[in-house]
Amino acid sequence: MNLLDALDRTIVDHLRFDGRSSMQDLSELTGLSRSAVFARVKRLESDGIIQGYTVKLDRRKMGLEIKAFCSVNLKLHERAALEDFEHSIGEFREVKACYHLTGSSDYMLEVQVADMDSYHKFISRRLAAMDNIAQVKSMFVMNEILEK
Repeated sequence: MNLLDALDRTIVDHLRFDGRSSMQDLSELTGLSRSAVFARVKRLESDGIIQGYTVKLDRRKMGLEIKAFCSVNLKLHERAALEDFEHSIGEFREVKACYHLTGSSDYMLEVQVADMDSYHKFISRRLAAMDNIAQVKSMFVMNEILEK
């Protein structure tokens, strides 16, 4: 298990919020030389702590007005059924995240679509149409308060 020191945490925390930060920016933030920061970032990447860099998009400007969370319960819970669901759900472009849960739901999906008609079509024609779906419950985001 890799333990991060305070400088590693500073670098990681900063990159979480600004993945485009330069080595110079990180150098000024940590007080380390650019080469020392570069070496740390490369180590964090090779250790799998930093797994990649992404772009944060404004979903509304992309035409995705509806964000919903769907709790999903399956009929069958054997390994093959779970693996089949997890593989299939990854093919749905509407699904932005999928979490396997404990508790009253088997999975929680984050779904983004253009409008309510698109959501209805996704649920009725795609998600609920899967053989192993027992129940789907939807919760719609009214306002995004915090998203890191």
